[in-house]
Amino acid sequence: MPRSDKTRPAELVGLSTVAALFVGGIVLMVTRDVALASITGGGTFVITIITLAMMVLAMSPQVTKPNNNPHD
Repeated sequence: MPRSDKTRPAELVGLSTVAALFVGGIVLMVTRDVALASITGGGTFVITIITLAMMVLAMSPQVTKPNNNPHD
């Protein structure tokens, strides 16, 4: 297994964490409400990680069988 396949989940979690901290920080600076900022950050983390995981699944190469004949 290549090294890039092993680090891909860590990259997805890292990008989601950065996005969540950014959005949570912006909400905290605007509203000064820690509860609202943490809820918004958590929601952003979940939505971002699901979106990135779905995009990775959509871009993964599909392995087909060499003799994939429907008339066999």
